Amino acid sequence: MGLKKASAIIILILLIDQISKVYIKTHFMLGEEIRVFDWFRILFVENEGMAWGAKIPGTHGKLILTLFRIVAIGGIGYWLWDSIRNQAPRILVISIAFIFAGAMGNIIDSVFYGIIFDDSYRQVATLFPEAGGYGTLFHGKVVDMLYFPLYGGKLPEWIPFWGGEYFTFFDPVFNVADSAISVGVGLLLLFNKKAFPKKEQSE
Repeated sequence: MGLKKASAIIILILLIDQISKVYIKTHFMLGEEIRVFDWFRILFVENEGMAWGAKIPGTHGKLILTLFRIVAIGGIGYWLWDSIRNQAPRILVISIAFIFAGAMGNIIDSVFYGIIFDDSYRQVATLFPEAGGYGTLFHGKVVDMLYFPLYGGKLPEWIPFWGGEYFTFFDPVFNVADSAISVGVGLLLLFNKKAFPKKEQSE
């Protein structure tokens, strides 16, 4: 696969990701939810840190995380370019393109959303507000909205530690960029042998 096709995949994912995030941000208040099905809901939350809501503690934790993401996307970008240059298997290039696009989508939130949106708490945010954004450059929050609570109920009492407690599967709220990263990683795991073929040893 060439650079043009890989770039087309990246641009398409970024467009879907950013359009969905901007729409949610400008039409939903924080915590607002639409129930599409019992097992699928649109729920607007914001992630200030890493996956699963984890954070780097300290005053500069958010800045450190954003800068780390930028360095990481540089490494992924080089991996993609090098794979295309060396005519790597198609599945490998597609997988890296998905991962790159997903990482880039969330970096855009982290870098710019703090200055182009105002706060979503008890109000619908405005794009490019006159009074300024809710944060500063590199201190934006990642917008999440896809929620799939496939199962919800109390666990049986006989289960150790968690018996009798309410349990939801699948609980995390995520976005299109997160999905792209998961798809890319999943493809690498499923088609590992095709993505990383062993070179035949010359006699």
